[in-house]
Amino acid sequence: MRIYRVGGAVRDSLLNYPSNETDWVVVGACPEEMETLGYRPVGHDFPVFIHPKTGEEYALARTERKSGSGYKGFTFHTDPSISLEDDLIRRDLTINAMAEDANGEVIDPYGGMADLERKILRHVSPAFQEDPLRVLRVARFAARYSHLGFTIAPDTLRLMTTISKSGELSALVAERVWKETERALCERSPDVFITVLRDCEALCQLLPEIDALFGVEQRADFHPEIDTGIHTLMALQQSAKLSDDAAIRFSVLVHDLGKALTPKEILPRHTGHEAAGLPLVTQLCNRLKVPNQHRQLALLVTEYHLICHKSLNLSATHLLKLLTKIGALKTENKLDQFLLCCMADAKGRKGLEDRDYAPFAYLKAARTAAMNVDIQEILQGGLQGADIGTALAQRRIDALETFKRNYLH
Repeated sequence: MRIYRVGGAVRDSLLNYPSNETDWVVVGACPEEMETLGYRPVGHDFPVFIHPKTGEEYALARTERKSGSGYKGFTFHTDPSISLEDDLIRRDLTINAMAEDANGEVIDPYGGMADLERKILRHVSPAFQEDPLRVLRVARFAARYSHLGFTIAPDTLRLMTTISKSGELSALVAERVWKETERALCERSPDVFITVLRDCEALCQLLPEIDALFGVEQRADFHPEIDTGIHTLMALQQSAKLSDDAAIRFSVLVHDLGKALTPKEILPRHTGHEAAGLPLVTQLCNRLKVPNQHRQLALLVTEYHLICHKSLNLSATHLLKLLTKIGALKTENKLDQFLLCCMADAKGRKGLEDRDYAPFAYLKAARTAAMNVDIQEILQGGLQGADIGTALAQRRIDALETFKRNYLH
């Protein structure tokens, strides 16, 4: 029995890149032998075992054969005669098809080290196109390593396009599409993920609401980049600079979906695009089974981002209404998330990336002013039921009136 560290852990070690992946392959063993050694079986489709001490996953070397549609449409075969090279050739990219033995020696049968040096994302074999999930995986790796200069090999991009045109992407279950999308949004350059999917004609199938934004004109005085799709990519870039929070990055990605529905006769204006976008955000979230915390923030950002941009001009009454609607009076974190999304939108414009975003500090200070109203004084006044809420709201409006005068003058 021989054990090798494989995949991402080897790749990122050679790149000197931060990684929390540690995968192991066992060659020359059978399930019974693994269990005898204390490993706990957990694999359903093929033998995977949990190490009795470290809790890490150890998979028996295996081969696979396409037997149906989708990423689950494979028959796996494993026995002690399967070699390490047999196992590695079924992997997606050459840089993921390397192994490291107990002595630290790298086994690289398919040119992964050379592709690391050339900064190329290249498929291992023609079997790449049998698994549609690999379209998303390669796009995610492009988002992960783009800042290092990595690009996708032309032949690999062509195979990804072939997969997109084959209809196989429709066989992917929502959970896997969302998992890869969320992981990609958390990478260094999430905009590259979207760009790659569009380049290989997958975006129109997986995220048609995003794809529809490209080519939609905006007012040049507000959006020097003109194209709504380009603005979305630029805003996504800004969100990655501002926060690691996947909910924030997702909300920025979908904040302008309503612009794709703007009647052509009123372009480049987008009157009412906020309300128009809400059903599209809901539709996308339902289809991909997006977590509720992401969905809730995305809907708030979609509906209120323009009001946030203009918040310094709001009356005290409307300022309180905005703070209430976005949940800012419940937790400061909700306000922070919302403001970071709006800031990314404001900065995600050609030539305006470094401008100051005044609503950030303004709404933070406004929240403090509203929260400083003493509810105990109201309760001691003998009010009951709904009258307490009415009195609290009025006192907060009064406090915000004073805040506005002091802050703006």
